Amino acid sequence: MRKVILILVLLAFLILTGLALWQHGLIGIFEPVFQSFGAAQIFWDLVIALSLFLVWMWKDARRAGRNPWPWLLGTLATGSIAALLYLIVYDEEKQV
Repeated sequence: MRKVILILVLLAFLILTGLALWQHGLIGIFEPVFQSFGAAQIFWDLVIALSLFLVWMWKDARRAGRNPWPWLLGTLATGSIAALLYLIVYDEEKQV
């Protein structure tokens, strides 16, 4: 069930990301970060949250004998998209 929820969240986020890119372009997505403290706060909150995910993911991948580098680079490039994919691909429900 958790995997289904993660897939639905990923699909919804991919649609939102596609719409944002279509409407604003890659540079335009980041412009508000430099125009308001509110947008900057959300941006840095995301940076902190993804950094915490990367630390956890690195340890999880190493513990399981997986190469963490593709996921680290993917998360740096795509943010939550790669993080969600990691959680979907390596769903712990399979290991229980």
